[in-house]
Amino acid sequence: MTSGSEPTGTPAALPERKKSRTGLIVGVVAAVVALAVAATVLIVTLTRSDEDKVVVKVGTTEASADYWPILIKLAADKGIDLQTVNFGDYTQANPALAQGQLDLNLFQHLLYLANYNVSADQTLTPIGSTVVVPLGLYSTRHTALEQIPQAGQVAIPNDPTNQARALLVLQQAGLISLKGGGTVLSTPADIDTAASKVTVVPVDAQQTVTSLSSVDAAIVNNNFALDAKLDPSQALYNDDPSKPAAEPYINAFVARAADQDNPTYRTIVELYHDPAVTAAVVNASQGTAVIVDRPQTDLQTILTGLEQTVRDSK
Repeated sequence: MTSGSEPTGTPAALPERKKSRTGLIVGVVAAVVALAVAATVLIVTLTRSDEDKVVVKVGTTEASADYWPILIKLAADKGIDLQTVNFGDYTQANPALAQGQLDLNLFQHLLYLANYNVSADQTLTPIGSTVVVPLGLYSTRHTALEQIPQAGQVAIPNDPTNQARALLVLQQAGLISLKGGGTVLSTPADIDTAASKVTVVPVDAQQTVTSLSSVDAAIVNNNFALDAKLDPSQALYNDDPSKPAAEPYINAFVARAADQDNPTYRTIVELYHDPAVTAAVVNASQGTAVIVDRPQTDLQTILTGLEQTVRDSK
């Protein structure tokens, strides 16, 4: 080989450089970490959101009523998790509230609450009014009040609260006369039979509807009347929810006395009076319910007077 000459032929190819997988691994790890962080942030956010909501349990005898989903949604928008607890036996709703199993209840009028507080030595307190529902006189035999005959029979509920109200309704309708004008605690023993047109037949409140076939008329609670498909507009007579005599029958949200100023509970009362809620309430009653928006101080004053009436009767 001559000195200084260039090598001849095709040069040998260099070995291919191996691609590094370090960058790929780093990228994947970073993505996984990012997803994990995002998921953690989301979980923490949701957890905090749930924790921020105030749970309020409300006892009722009508959890299936159309207005509840509307009220629950409005409450959720305010950060309140409103939960209904339904009672088939309405006598259990006040003890459950008194014992702390509930935060509020909504099923009773002020006279019922007064009777409970006195008999159970409790101080449950109305914090907001809802409605007054009229008490109606129905008949399948007669189409007018004047058609009920002398010595006719009228069925009335036999529980103390509804019985007294039924007697007052019959007196207002001119069918009976109560000694001394009657009270929210009147019983059939207070009827002045000589001055009355009809006699009363006390029966279980749920039986007032079924008794219609065997009596001239019956006083039927609104919920039982609607369940039986009775038309409220066809009632022979109703008491007037707008008069002062209806005050004992104002329905209310009720709380323990210690919670009467709870701002969350007061918000729920305010939301009940949202037009969407009240429209659903009135619609469900076939137009009979009268919305009542009275200050809490008024409700307490009425309740205190009723409690004294109950005590005086014992």
